[in-house]
Amino acid sequence: MQASELITKGDLNEFKSELLTEIKRLVQLDGQGQSKKWLKSNEVRKLLKISPGTLQNLRINGTLSFTRIGSIMYYKLEDINKLLEGGLQ
Repeated sequence: MQASELITKGDLNEFKSELLTEIKRLVQLDGQGQSKKWLKSNEVRKLLKISPGTLQNLRINGTLSFTRIGSIMYYKLEDINKLLEGGLQ
């Protein structure tokens, strides 16, 4: 491997920033110009590109909080953004 092929922490931080910006833009487009405050499970899975089982694990271990109304689970967009930016406390 050549030195020009190495990835630095700076490269990863720049990529993270660009990725978060793009995700936020896509979420706003999905909400037709206005950002949604709450997302359904299928929207969260699509946004994070994860399986239903992975989303269930995030719920079970408390990584991602949710609200259940009837049989539908809703997730705060704010919590998802915090998760992407470095985890929820």
